Amino acid sequence: MEKEKGESMVLDESFELYNGVTIPKIGLGTWFIDDDKAAQAVKAAVEIGYRHFDTAEAYGNERGVGEGVRGCGLSREKLFVTSKLAAEAKDYASAVKAIDETLRKMNIDYLDLMLIHSPQPWKDFRGGDYAEGNREAWRAMEDAYRAGKLRAIGVANFKENDLKNLTDHGMTKPMVNQLLVHISNVPSDLIHYCQDNDILVEGYSPVAHGAILKNPEIVEMADKYGVSVAQLCIRFDLQLGALPLPKTANLEHMKENAAVDFEISDEDMQRLQNIEHIKDYGEFSHFPVFSGK
Repeated sequence: MEKEKGESMVLDESFELYNGVTIPKIGLGTWFIDDDKAAQAVKAAVEIGYRHFDTAEAYGNERGVGEGVRGCGLSREKLFVTSKLAAEAKDYASAVKAIDETLRKMNIDYLDLMLIHSPQPWKDFRGGDYAEGNREAWRAMEDAYRAGKLRAIGVANFKENDLKNLTDHGMTKPMVNQLLVHISNVPSDLIHYCQDNDILVEGYSPVAHGAILKNPEIVEMADKYGVSVAQLCIRFDLQLGALPLPKTANLEHMKENAAVDFEISDEDMQRLQNIEHIKDYGEFSHFPVFSGK
């Protein structure tokens, strides 16, 4: 499994969470990878050099990702595995049950990171007040963290007030906030708030599910650096200080997405941050996080 000449070194680099846990700088997202294809995707990614894998109860592929983790040929401690508590689990008992069910389905002893998938259930995303439910779910996560079932805990899609709800009432501050971060969608104030409070930002859908692949300004910029649009997008997230989670089961795309050992200039980063926000994510626009709610 040694790297060939010219392969990415970014896969060997890590961020460090405030509790001392290290997390590889690029992860393989598994959203929309079918459960029966997930194990092979994990194994193929490990061969390339990926050590960080991101799944969720809502993805329906935890079993397959767990199979890939167990069967990839590397010891468990060499991999970083994330899953997410269902957005609907807003009480202590259901959160405890869901955490244990994830470990059972994946057939692993611990997760390196678990996140509350959303501050609201998906059917009411950015809707009602679930502050108390989030505190209860967080209490279950904290208990699992102290019990050694989870090496780190965090959240996804949480805004500043959602984060403050946990930090003001919990015993443990979130270590990660996973957000939709890509060229044309940069929640700068929230990213800065997280970074100021030692909360690592992870960026899912760094290529906006392909919605920006044909943007002329982005294509021109990618050509300037001699890279693909996907590579430019992933490097952009990294230079924001975010951890990108490109999603693919395609071997060539996995390799391409990791080959981001180049530097975008400060001037070009500013240009990319000012690109007009995408209003149409195509077939993915019906998902809450892409719907503009």
